[in-house]
Amino acid sequence: MDVRTPNRLPFHRLPVFPVLVVQLVVVLLAAALLWQWQGRVAGYSGLCGGLIAWLPNLYFAHKAFRFSGARAAQAIVRSFYAGEAGKLILTAVLFALTFAGVKPLDALAVFGVFLLTQLVNWFAPLLLKIRLLRP
Repeated sequence: MDVRTPNRLPFHRLPVFPVLVVQLVVVLLAAALLWQWQGRVAGYSGLCGGLIAWLPNLYFAHKAFRFSGARAAQAIVRSFYAGEAGKLILTAVLFALTFAGVKPLDALAVFGVFLLTQLVNWFAPLLLKIRLLRP
């Protein structure tokens, strides 16, 4: 068996999929609430901040869960490291592009929704436990 031809699950069947969905919902709700109460600039700034957190997590999930099985252990470890490195680089690039290219920008909204989206990761064990308990 070649580790280059992994036994892949569809993306929606990955164990991290519910976390990604909840993160996207948090991003959209926070941006909508900011748009409603703080104005248009805060709304799209919050959306940018949330997407800065969500898109690298999506990349990491895609990269890290490519392989499965005991025979692919080394490939799994390599893909996790590559996914994490790519996630950090993508986050830095997205922050740079946002602050350089989006004017006007509400920095507090960007960082606030970014941190709120990252907080979903703290509750990931609860989300995964709920999903695993379903029949």
